[in-house]
Amino acid sequence: MNVAAGIDRFQQKYPAASFPLAVVYKYFDDQGNYLAATLTYYAFVSIFPLMLLGTSILGFVLRGRPQLQQQIIDSVLSRFPIIGDEIGRPDGLQGSTSGLIVGVAVALYGALGLGQALQNTLHVAWSVPRNSRPNPLLSRLKSLILLVTVGFALLVLTAVSAIGTAMLSRVSIRGWDWLNPVLRWGIPIATILITGAMLSVLFRLGSARRDSVVRTAPGGFALAVMWQVLQIAGAQYVSRVLVGSATMTRTFALVLGLIGFIFIGAVMAVMAMEINVVLTRHLYPRAVLTPFTDNVELTAADKRAYRNYARAQRHKGFETVSVRFGKKSDDDDDDGDTLD
Repeated sequence: MNVAAGIDRFQQKYPAASFPLAVVYKYFDDQGNYLAATLTYYAFVSIFPLMLLGTSILGFVLRGRPQLQQQIIDSVLSRFPIIGDEIGRPDGLQGSTSGLIVGVAVALYGALGLGQALQNTLHVAWSVPRNSRPNPLLSRLKSLILLVTVGFALLVLTAVSAIGTAMLSRVSIRGWDWLNPVLRWGIPIATILITGAMLSVLFRLGSARRDSVVRTAPGGFALAVMWQVLQIAGAQYVSRVLVGSATMTRTFALVLGLIGFIFIGAVMAVMAMEINVVLTRHLYPRAVLTPFTDNVELTAADKRAYRNYARAQRHKGFETVSVRFGKKSDDDDDDGDTLD
């Protein structure tokens, strides 16, 4: 207890140092692992059909142009961690009517589900009351808007990747070696900036709150940086685990690696949303022992957080939820604080 009290005093004296712990506590308060698992499921369901759909369309459009197909493979598809090498083979870019139909159907299901899961995660993170969340029809319409936004972001990132690859090739051909370090650092930085801006817009569109993009930017750019690191880790996984493995082992490693990659990305996304909430609502510092026991002195940030959690359960506009904090006496039941 003395150690916890000392940490609490340190957090009160230096609030900025308490921010990471507050984000972690908010993540577990919102059961972030389960939110990330839902995002992972719909992302996993949609990713292969989306790839199938994209490669089928490219197969129709680029039929008879193998050089352009290979350029797309080298600049875009092969950069996708874990499965880029599998997708980025020439025989994967073949037009198929049946593949197109199946891809559209399953990709639509997965993408709409992913949009719904993203909205729900944002609602939980921001403690949006249930009656203030979009109705089932409007939420699915927002999912389509989110899907279009993601598609536009992918097009922009594809263009940046293609331009960067072309510039690196031209610099190598002309012997401008001094530009190589600039481009090798500049392209990832530009990718992070563009990804961060797009994620900030995505977080703004997905939320039922009327926040500005400026408030969603910290989480958006934090997620962009984390995603870049995850891509590097994914490339290491491919080179150390998948390369040289037997066919069956490689298949299992591919699937498990993809699920793990998506889940880690989903955890990062939920953490990024929590960063925005904790920063905007100043939900720090939090008492160190608050998740573990009732015998704790709540901070002002703790009380704000718990009030938000209670009010998020409001189902009707004419329903009133109020929260009181007080020490529980021996005669009280296990319901804890009173909700009027």
